[in-house]
Amino acid sequence: MMASGQHGTLYIGVTNDLVRRAHEHREGLIEGFTKRYGVKRLVWFELHDSILTAIQREKSLKKYKREWKVNLIERENPKWADLYPAFFVAEGPLSHLQPPERHM
Repeated sequence: MMASGQHGTLYIGVTNDLVRRAHEHREGLIEGFTKRYGVKRLVWFELHDSILTAIQREKSLKKYKREWKVNLIERENPKWADLYPAFFVAEGPLSHLQPPERHM
């Protein structure tokens, strides 16, 4: 889940490359909802073993009321911190995921 800020606009999506996709949202590289509403903060995510289970989960999350989604985020991330920078900490909890390639 991405958010525009604490208790802001929410976006739920599915991807096979979380780091790349979060980067695209953060940099406004994809036209659409997230760019229009400034949804740039990765506030919650789940990893799945298959794309089918990920898609099923995405669809079910989208049906939930906003209050339930907020509670889901706040259980793990009460301050709605942006989780994206944790991908770049060498020994951090997300270090097993690869950051997007840098193009200079």
